[in-house]
Amino acid sequence: RQKQEWIKQMRLQFSRRPEFPETHSMVDDEGMLNQEYFQPPKDAVPAVERKWGDDEKRKLLEGIEKYGIGHFREISETLLPQWSGNDLRMKTIRVMGRQNLQLYKDWRGNAESVQREYERNKEIGLRLGAWKGGALVYDDDGLVLQAIEE
Repeated sequence: RQKQEWIKQMRLQFSRRPEFPETHSMVDDEGMLNQEYFQPPKDAVPAVERKWGDDEKRKLLEGIEKYGIGHFREISETLLPQWSGNDLRMKTIRVMGRQNLQLYKDWRGNAESVQREYERNKEIGLRLGAWKGGALVYDDDGLVLQAIEE
């Protein structure tokens, strides 16, 4: 109960800002949140739902073959405009099976060579206990980097 009162006082102190009139309706006079304040406006356009599927993966692989890894903006602009360059970088991490893509900078390969790299990265990761969340991650001892460079 005491904690709730403290929270209400903090809301009143920090949520309502005189220089920002739009914040006055964020909390009521007792410090309770106004849930309507946090809802999107009634005329807000819902975000377009994106789904990553086989067609998007095929286009990403096409972009890797044409532009190379690291050229995610170009891939986004020409092949997958609904996905940002950062979105495509994250998808490439999963496709290649490696968290750090620096050693792949400008690397180009078709779907088969991407799959070979994925399998190689997975094998190294499983062998060294460095396969996390579907990607090879570096270790503090440098064993992963040494295995990659072999």
